[in-house]
Amino acid sequence: MKGKIGVTSENLFPIIKKFLYSDHDIFLREIVSNAVDASQKLKTLASAGKFSGEIADLKVRISVDKEQKTLKVSDNGIGMTAEEVEKYINQIAFSGANEFLEKYKNDANAIIGHFGLGFYSSFMVSEEVEIISKSYKKNSKAVRWVCDGSPEFGMEETEKEQVGTDIIMHLNSDSLEFLEENRITELLNKYCKFLPIPVVFGKKKEWKDGKYEDTDEDNQINDVAPAWTKKPVDLKEEDYNSFYHQLYPMADDPLFNIHLNVDYPFNLTGILYFPKLKNNFEVQKNKIQLYSNQVFVTDSVEGIVPEFLTLLHGVLDSPDIPLNVSRSYLQNDSNVRKISSHITKKVADRLQEIFKEKRSELEEKWNDLKLFIEYGMLTDDKFYEKALKFFFFTNTENKLFTWDEYKTLIESTQTDKDKKLVYLYATNVEAQFSFIEAAKSKGYDVLLMDDVLATPLLNHFEQKYPETHFVRVDADVVEKLIVKEETAQSVLTTEEKNDLSPVFQAVIPKERGQFIIDFQNLGENGSPMVITQNEFMRRMKDMSKMQSGMSFYGDLPDSYNLVVNLSHPLVKKVLDEKEAVLSSDLANLRTELSKLKDQKNSLEKLKEGKKEEEVPQEEKDLLNETKEKITKVEAEKREKLEQFGAGNPLANQLVDLAFLANNMLKGEALANFVKRSIELIQ
Repeated sequence: MKGKIGVTSENLFPIIKKFLYSDHDIFLREIVSNAVDASQKLKTLASAGKFSGEIADLKVRISVDKEQKTLKVSDNGIGMTAEEVEKYINQIAFSGANEFLEKYKNDANAIIGHFGLGFYSSFMVSEEVEIISKSYKKNSKAVRWVCDGSPEFGMEETEKEQVGTDIIMHLNSDSLEFLEENRITELLNKYCKFLPIPVVFGKKKEWKDGKYEDTDEDNQINDVAPAWTKKPVDLKEEDYNSFYHQLYPMADDPLFNIHLNVDYPFNLTGILYFPKLKNNFEVQKNKIQLYSNQVFVTDSVEGIVPEFLTLLHGVLDSPDIPLNVSRSYLQNDSNVRKISSHITKKVADRLQEIFKEKRSELEEKWNDLKLFIEYGMLTDDKFYEKALKFFFFTNTENKLFTWDEYKTLIESTQTDKDKKLVYLYATNVEAQFSFIEAAKSKGYDVLLMDDVLATPLLNHFEQKYPETHFVRVDADVVEKLIVKEETAQSVLTTEEKNDLSPVFQAVIPKERGQFIIDFQNLGENGSPMVITQNEFMRRMKDMSKMQSGMSFYGDLPDSYNLVVNLSHPLVKKVLDEKEAVLSSDLANLRTELSKLKDQKNSLEKLKEGKKEEEVPQEEKDLLNETKEKITKVEAEKREKLEQFGAGNPLANQLVDLAFLANNMLKGEALANFVKRSIELIQ
């Protein structure tokens, strides 16, 4: 018999080859899945009493013939009669032959999603495809169907001893890679690893006489009853871990698992695992494998499940997820959205359950788990609401507190004058040790927030709770970290600051960043100098490293405050030395400046009430000349102060001590500090 496939357009096969499947290797999944379906159908008929033959040895076999350039997929399932071949192959799954191609020609995914075209994927790699099939029905004749990729086909009776179907693909010249054993093994492991009917490819091998040789035992590729298909009550912890290593042979043991088993309002099974995440957030996604009835769909689940869940590992399986569709289709599918929301809830519920029943276990694994929790809280509001109950703060003494527990701990000591609760934190216990100790001496507690998501997380907390404020311990001197009452006026006038700032500014090399000199009375026992960094600017710079849209802050130089303790004896000594060396020069310069400023003020008063053109040119010139003299005298005064500071060993030593306390003294500067220390001691 010869005939034409039930599609009037001859564009069918080019569309199949070019558009239907993004990856050519998917054809093997389609053909093997069809063979598994045929086997499953025979089992169903047997259980219904409609087939009395043997079903204990149902298998799908794959074989290659390099000489003939053929790849064969054989099953001993339900088989087809000639009429069924005509119905299911030639008529392309009952589609309206004249209209479906035109209707869906611009939407390949819709074609796949709505029509049974899995078999036709074989033409992506074949110049000719044969079907040899024998139905389970009594007295059925075997049938051979052959097609070369055009709408023309041939069909005839043939001989076949066993019930079932053989699909023989005569590979085209571009697809000879699929004759290689390693390539087929790779694809079977990717797509067919958990199909419910045994899939066999060749024989198992053993090492013998310096090489691998085939044994008599079939090489079964798949596990027909993977852990997620079983009931949770039938599995132990070691079973879950064993399955995890079956999925990820090189991975560390997981932290926890969640076994999903839902049958309403959709069907969903699976096992999700919490892997250990490194603090540097080197996250490997594409670790959740998506299946439909144990047939692999994809491991690119971004957009299908919430972003933070892509950090999990494991398997999801739902017959409600269409098998042959693009990711964009999945993202817009209502069932997929429901599944995504449900998984989020199950993950949160499981963590809450562990918190309630095994809090110590959760605390023990918190450092490995917290990045996942934080990422979820930042990206999913529903998860955030649930997660706040089992989220832990860790303080610098390595004690763990829930949000409510920590709030209770600090609210009596760390509430400022505006009734805001101030959460102090450090990002590096070693580098910020002196600041942490200063905070503790005030009775404050200090959190450790040292992971990559700490800055966006505390921003998130402040948005959710405006009455809270997070401040790093080195953002200011300890007296100003939590302001309990109105602060006193500055200890120095602006003019006095202008006299003193150049002394210490001159000591700081420009490459160390921008420094603002501030003067405070921190007590005789306080540090002579303290380096702090403004919380807002430092936080914005941290965020700029994570968000490209904030690059403006990242491009700004680092900015610090150098707080000089006017009460400290060593600082007083520097100031006394400055007076001893520069007193006469500074007095003369101040006198000259005072006269010049008086003259400037007088000239500016003469201009009051006059238009610019009414002011005599002589007065304008004299005013400009006076301003230039003021600038020159101020520059001379500043230069003398800077020269004194740069040449004063004690001023240099005090500034370097502040840098050393902040782990900012390195290289040549550190060597000079050590050398100067020895000289000062002698």
